[in-house]
Amino acid sequence: MNGAIALALALGLAALAWMLIIGDLLRRHRPAWHWYLTGYPLTVCRVLFTWRKVAQLNDLSVSRRPPRGLLGELVVKGDPLRPVAPRISVPRATRLGLTVVVRLHAGQTPATYMKAADALVHAWKVHAVRVTSPERGLVLLTATASDPLQRPGLATAPAALLSALIGALESGGAWVMDLRLVPHWLIAGATRSGKSTLLARLITQLAPQPVALIGIDCKGGMELGLFAGRLSALATCRREAVAVLAALVVDMQDRMNACRSAGVRSIWELPDTLRPVPVVVLVDEIAELYLSDGRRESRAEAEQCSTLLLRLAQLGAALGLHLVVAGQRVGSDLGPGVTALRAQLGGRICHRVNDPGTAEMTLGDLNKDAVTVAQSITAEERGVAVCTGPDGGWSRARSHLTPTEEAMAISQRYSGITPELPAIRRALAAPEGDDK
Repeated sequence: MNGAIALALALGLAALAWMLIIGDLLRRHRPAWHWYLTGYPLTVCRVLFTWRKVAQLNDLSVSRRPPRGLLGELVVKGDPLRPVAPRISVPRATRLGLTVVVRLHAGQTPATYMKAADALVHAWKVHAVRVTSPERGLVLLTATASDPLQRPGLATAPAALLSALIGALESGGAWVMDLRLVPHWLIAGATRSGKSTLLARLITQLAPQPVALIGIDCKGGMELGLFAGRLSALATCRREAVAVLAALVVDMQDRMNACRSAGVRSIWELPDTLRPVPVVVLVDEIAELYLSDGRRESRAEAEQCSTLLLRLAQLGAALGLHLVVAGQRVGSDLGPGVTALRAQLGGRICHRVNDPGTAEMTLGDLNKDAVTVAQSITAEERGVAVCTGPDGGWSRARSHLTPTEEAMAISQRYSGITPELPAIRRALAAPEGDDK
């Protein structure tokens, strides 16, 4: 008898151990079927059972009777009677969570629901709740069960010229930078926030394509110098940057003349035999181009960089000249030229930053909510950023990690297709000759 009890106890402990192991594996890997089978039904129950209480505590409910009544000639104030929660749809399952459509009460705006998003996260026990308004009078609550950026999978996207698969979006889709669609980009991020990882990923994605890559790295080329084999030119100081940008402006004018002669408005309308090679200019640490030590020569170089970058940003999109500008600090204290340049950089990416001003400068003119989300990125979330989309919206995303050795190997592998830009090489050689 004792032996049977001991055997049953051992089997029960073994079964419990296996359940704990399997549960831990499911929590770690979270296959889709696990969410649909267990997570979704439980979350639906939480949504339906907690909605009325959450709506009441977060001022989402309204009363059908006014809080003030007229008694004779006296106005009597009392508590609202029987507050009514907004009507919601049945939660609809998605691959990463669920969505709920809310019908607004008269006089309500989506801003009230944005303030209540954290309360919904805790009540529903999900990772995040995002509030959008697909049409007037409706609010769409999108809940994600777990952080999809914690272990982003390798999404796939169709290969296209000047298109780069950077990583994964919070929605689970592919994070793609399409320079044909959004020609210029601004990337902000503090040290060790993932900015260099993103630039490395972008270079390795563009390396196999027939495009010219030009690097401007005024930190002596420490970052972009690793990919020198695939770069058509690399400027490692501000004087060289001025020479490269000036040569690009001259080349831009030649492209204008070619388009005018052919009667077209962009190089993409030219025949393949006449179309000049697209150029992507990658600037690492934009502040180094704008800061001045007070000397006349230094101020003149900073002004030249500001003017040349602005001209390229204003006129280069249709001519196949694209800017990707990165920096730790992007603010008006660097000079009025930075603000003017920012207005021309339609694509915005903001990693973790050290000051609110940089997040505001990067995303503030596009969406205030995106600024708040960018400021909430922690130091542990390396590679996570808030990026804008071509539709004007925004999303949290994470770039795929490309080890330095792999990035260098890819650059070397495609060094043979690096387009030659003689005018820029001559411009870089000129300052060296002047020193001699």
